Amino acid sequence: MIGAIIGDVVGSRFEFNNIKTKNFTLVTESSEFTDDTVMTVAVMDAVMQIKEKKWVSAANLLQKWARKYPYAGYGTNFSHWIYEENPKPYNSCGNGSAMRVSAVGYAAESEDEVKLLSDAVTKVTHNHPEGMKGAYVTAMLIYMARKGATKEEMKAFVSKYYDINFSYDELVKTYVHGREICQNTVPQAVFCFLISNSFEDCLRTTISIGGDCDTTAAISCAIAEAFYKEIPETLIKDVRAKLNQDMLDVIDSFKAKYGGK
Repeated sequence: MIGAIIGDVVGSRFEFNNIKTKNFTLVTESSEFTDDTVMTVAVMDAVMQIKEKKWVSAANLLQKWARKYPYAGYGTNFSHWIYEENPKPYNSCGNGSAMRVSAVGYAAESEDEVKLLSDAVTKVTHNHPEGMKGAYVTAMLIYMARKGATKEEMKAFVSKYYDINFSYDELVKTYVHGREICQNTVPQAVFCFLISNSFEDCLRTTISIGGDCDTTAAISCAIAEAFYKEIPETLIKDVRAKLNQDMLDVIDSFKAKYGGK
């Protein structure tokens, strides 16, 4: 369950300083977790509690974790939402819905449950149709990868929702950090996964196209982890060293229940 977090930590130092090459050191002193990691952990926490029939509010858990890490780099609307006493969704189609949802793809036991869980953890903030769609497509691709789907099957599924007919070389030349919305992030992330040949190649490919690359890599690498099943142990160790113990506790509890690295 570390894939999305690896994407975030490795991508963090390139988010506003795109590198446009696959040749870079993965984890350095300046690598750090961002809001993508905090919210991924929050959704893990929420999904575990929902699955255990505790009927917790996903909104309250997202607020709890965001308040613990208030300077992680949240969007403006979410930053205000964190402190609302009676939090309401704000019709967002931001890419935060997709970058935080990976736990759903691991915990769900059926396609129907993917939809139910994805909606439950997404609609509390990102209730815009595109925000809901971005989360659902990401979660379903992770679920499909877990269940042994081929890339051809995964591409056929995602093509019902997004145009992913990109050129890698063209993305490297033209993709920039623009609007941080699902429509401008999920298709590119999925494309990078589909053209990759390993987890690390997916990570490097996604970072190299630029844009909001910590979030794009969180999405693509969550799918890649489920599909390739292998991540270099050194990379896992280096990224875990960037996290705090409360995060590791949730990650390890989730992994024990639902698998992943």
